[in-house]
Amino acid sequence: MAASYGAPGVYIEEQPSGSMPIEGVGTAVAAFVGFTERYDPGQGDPTDPAGVKPQLVTSWPQYERIYGGFVRGAVLPLAVRGFFENGGGKAYICRIPTTEGDAATGGKPTLTLPTADKPDTPSIQLSAVEPGRNLEVEVVPPPPPQPQEGEGGGDGSSSNGAGEYTLRVYEGGALREELGGLQFQGRSTRTVEKTVNDRSKFVRIEVQPLQGASLAERTPAPGRYTLESPPVSAKSVTPADLVGSESDRTGYQGLAIAENVTMVAIPDLVTVATREDGSIDEDMFLAAQQQLVDFCEASHNKMAILDTPPGLNATRALEWRARLGRDSAFAALYYPNVVVNNPLARPGATNGELYLTVPTSGHVAGVWARTDAARGVWKAPANEALRGIVRLENNVTSGEQDLLNPDGVNCIRAFGTYGTKIWGARTLAKTDPSWRYINVRRLFNFVEESIQRGTQWAVFEPNDFDLWQRVKRNITSFLRGLWMQGALVGATPEQAFYVLCDESNNPASSVDEGKLIVEIGIAPVKPAEFVIFRISQWQGGGAASE
Repeated sequence: MAASYGAPGVYIEEQPSGSMPIEGVGTAVAAFVGFTERYDPGQGDPTDPAGVKPQLVTSWPQYERIYGGFVRGAVLPLAVRGFFENGGGKAYICRIPTTEGDAATGGKPTLTLPTADKPDTPSIQLSAVEPGRNLEVEVVPPPPPQPQEGEGGGDGSSSNGAGEYTLRVYEGGALREELGGLQFQGRSTRTVEKTVNDRSKFVRIEVQPLQGASLAERTPAPGRYTLESPPVSAKSVTPADLVGSESDRTGYQGLAIAENVTMVAIPDLVTVATREDGSIDEDMFLAAQQQLVDFCEASHNKMAILDTPPGLNATRALEWRARLGRDSAFAALYYPNVVVNNPLARPGATNGELYLTVPTSGHVAGVWARTDAARGVWKAPANEALRGIVRLENNVTSGEQDLLNPDGVNCIRAFGTYGTKIWGARTLAKTDPSWRYINVRRLFNFVEESIQRGTQWAVFEPNDFDLWQRVKRNITSFLRGLWMQGALVGATPEQAFYVLCDESNNPASSVDEGKLIVEIGIAPVKPAEFVIFRISQWQGGGAASE
């Protein structure tokens, strides 16, 4: 409606250009479901004291501030670190609380200090006053006694309990308190315990009785130590906890509040499905993976990154794919698991304790994100190196991959000096080859989501020829940009895509129903999965003719 003017003069009116550019949505946002060492609502979401709602982290240090570091029994921290090591930038953490060893339910970090003269003998045991605290303690010994005149100067390496020790407590690297005047010579264990426990706001100590060793013989070794959280206990956790609830914002169903997530992994499924004897409940494992695939299919904009259980050879991995039984373009399965350094290994640990076998989904998600950033979502996330691993659980041969690849099992292969690389880019789609490749499915997810968000302005606009042309112009401009970046096949834009929005697909009857219909076709780039060189002998142009 034109404005009305009263006084003579020059007036300026701003008019909308009629062009609403479509911006591409993010494609490299991951979500991980599992267990964490702890949860700090002060660093995370103060309105979520238990930390069960999905929360965004954008770096490994930020993850550590909110959820702590590594903890025995939890795979999620290793997966998240693998994600960031391989190029990931944004991840939502869907934390699953446990009834034991959990910061929200009473699990408190503990530490047993070694004895100065006998490292294998326990000295004193410390525990945090509150769960979820990131504490370190430093044992400062008394200064060595000054030698009397005419006496030899000992090195003072063992004071046998004489003198006053100091105990310093750090939180997040900052000194929080210093407890001096601790004596072990001629004192009872109760006296030492009372001295610390009455004065400290952060730690409690306990000296366990040890037959044949006096308190003075168990003075703690000097040094700085970290209190470790108790191991995760998943006895009471079920696959239903991993699924969670949309209304309660728990599990991966809670990702309803994180619409920009495009890939989902549940690395701690292996923790939940591991029995007390160390074996895997394969039926539970399969059912949980099938539910995750169904969830991603229903969302239509997420993909599930699935792991095979540990310990499978190539034949059993093929059987696992058959048992999984899903024919879906919204999931990808990877084999084998990877071996990483154990960040909790203590000095002098055996070779078996130095390394851990973990699911590969976190590292794979990082590669997806790295490929998106470097090349685009239309590039297949394959022939890309895995970072942050020691080796593969099993080495896959070409003959074994000949069987695994056609069934949609993406192999990770070790190529010697060329590195360890993802050597497959297939979804679990079997019946429709149009959706065979991961990058094709993710490209369509990207295009659909971008267009949906970028055309919200058209809702309730007058449904006429002018609106049709504006919508067509905006979508065409967006797809032309993708074609110029190499996302679509074709020597010309006309060969790469088309956009139809006119009277032919918007008849009067459709307009009367309030519908605006736009038909879009795109020709996606597909990966060169098999590069074939046909070579034969050639006599050359100079050969004499017979």
